[in-house]
Amino acid sequence: MGSEVLEFKDVASHLIYLVSVVVFMLGIMRMSRVKTARWGNQMAAGAMFLACIGQAIELGMVNWTFIIVGVVVGGLVGGLAASRVEMTEMPEMVALFNGSGGIASSLVAIASYMLLVETRTPQQANVADQITAFNGVALGLTILVGAITFTGSIVAWGKLSGRLSGNPTLLPGRHLINGALFLAAFGATGVMIFTPDPQQGLMALVVICVTTCLLGIGLVIPIGGGDMPVVISLLNSYSGMAAALAGFTINSPVLIVSGSMVGAAGLILTQIMCKAMNRSLMNVLIGGFGQSDGAGSNEDARLYTNVKRADAEEAAMILEDARTVIVVPGYGMAVAQAQHAVREMADLLGDRGCQVRYAIHPVAGRMPGHMNVLLAEADVPYEAQVEMERINKDFKNTDVAIVIGANDVVNPVANTDTTSPIYGMPVLNVEEAGTVFVIKRSLSPGYAGIRNPLFEAENTLMLFGDGKAMVEGMSTALKEADD
Repeated sequence: MGSEVLEFKDVASHLIYLVSVVVFMLGIMRMSRVKTARWGNQMAAGAMFLACIGQAIELGMVNWTFIIVGVVVGGLVGGLAASRVEMTEMPEMVALFNGSGGIASSLVAIASYMLLVETRTPQQANVADQITAFNGVALGLTILVGAITFTGSIVAWGKLSGRLSGNPTLLPGRHLINGALFLAAFGATGVMIFTPDPQQGLMALVVICVTTCLLGIGLVIPIGGGDMPVVISLLNSYSGMAAALAGFTINSPVLIVSGSMVGAAGLILTQIMCKAMNRSLMNVLIGGFGQSDGAGSNEDARLYTNVKRADAEEAAMILEDARTVIVVPGYGMAVAQAQHAVREMADLLGDRGCQVRYAIHPVAGRMPGHMNVLLAEADVPYEAQVEMERINKDFKNTDVAIVIGANDVVNPVANTDTTSPIYGMPVLNVEEAGTVFVIKRSLSPGYAGIRNPLFEAENTLMLFGDGKAMVEGMSTALKEADD
C-alpha cells in the first residue's frame, strides 16, 4: 500500500508540474503582446499556483500552518500594494518584486544549507558529502545571485522613487571594491560547502550574505536613473536565474524550468533595451552615464536661442485642420497622469475624421512597456499603439506630432552628430512631421544631459506646462471651436 501511495504521489505531482510548466510557457508567450499581456500574467500566476499544489502533494507531510499564514500575509501585502500603487510608481513596484524574488531564492538556499548541517552524520565530513558538487555550487550561487538581486533592486527602487539620487554615484576604486567583494563571496562559498567544521560553515554563510548584499549595492548605485529600464530588465533576469539555481538546490524541476524561462526572457529584454539605447550592457553596468530628469534651470534655457512658444489655444487651431496626428508619450506623461486627457483629445480629433496613433519607443518611461501600460489604462486601442520601427517612416506624411514629456528618444542628433553620446541610438523621427508640439515643463535635458535641437526646429512649437493641463486645454479649445 505504501509503495502504491508513493507512486500515486509521484505521478500526480509530476503531472501537475508538467501542466504548470506548459501553462507558464503559454503565459510568457502572451506577455509579449500588449493585447494579451494581462491574460498571460494571469496564466503565469495560475501556473505558479499549480506548481505549489504539486509541491505539497510530492512532499506529503507539510506544516500547513506556516503555509497558510504565509499565503494570507503575503496575499494581503501584495493585494494592498497592487491596489494602492499609482501607475507612475509601477517601475518602483517592479523593482521591489525583483528584489523579493531574489531574497526568496536566497532564503531557500540558506534553509537548505541549515538542514544539511543539521542532518549531517558522523561519516559525512562536510556538506559536499551530502550532495553533488554541482548542487553544492548551485546552493552557493543561489545565495550570491539572490542577494545581489535583492539589494540591487532596493537601490533601483530608491533611484526610481526619488529616495536616492538618480545621478550616478561613482565611488573611488569601485571596480576593485566590487571585484574584491565577489572574490570574497566566491571563496566563502567554497569554505561553506567543503569545511568539516559547522561553525566555520555558518561563518562563511554570513560572509557570503554580507559581501553579496554589498556587491548588489555597489553594482547598481553607479548607474544613472536614465538607465534604470535596462537595470530593471537585468534584475528581473537575475531573479529568474536565482530561482532556477534554487531549483537545482532543492531538486525542483518546475522551479528550474520556470526560473530559466524568466531569466532568459529578462536577458532578451535587456538586450532589446540596450539596442534601443545604442549602448552595450557592459557600458550600462560600468555606470557613470545618465541622470534623473531635473526640473530645469536658467542654464538649461540659455542653451537655446530660437525657441518658439505656443499655448493650448494656438495648438488647437493647428489641430483643427490636421488629418493625421502621432502622439509620442514619454515619462512626463506618466508623471502628469495625462493618459486619460490624451485619450479624450484623441477622441475629439477622431470625431473630426483625424487619424490618431501613438509612437512607442522601447525605452520611453522608466521600465519596458511603461507607456503601453499607461495607454491601456486609458483604454487606448491596442492597434493604435505602434512600435518605433513600424511608425518611423510615417512621420514625414504626418500633419502633427505631439511629444508629451519625451526628450532623448526624439533627439535628432542621434542620427546626425557623430560626437553625441547618443549617436546611433534609434530615435523617433518626429522632426519630419509637418508641425511638432513638444509639451514639457521646461527646457531641462533628458537622461543623457544634452541639448535637443528639436526644441529650436522651424516646425516645432514648445508648450510649457503640466502635460495633463496642457492637453486638457487643447481639448477645451477644440470643443469650443465645434460649438
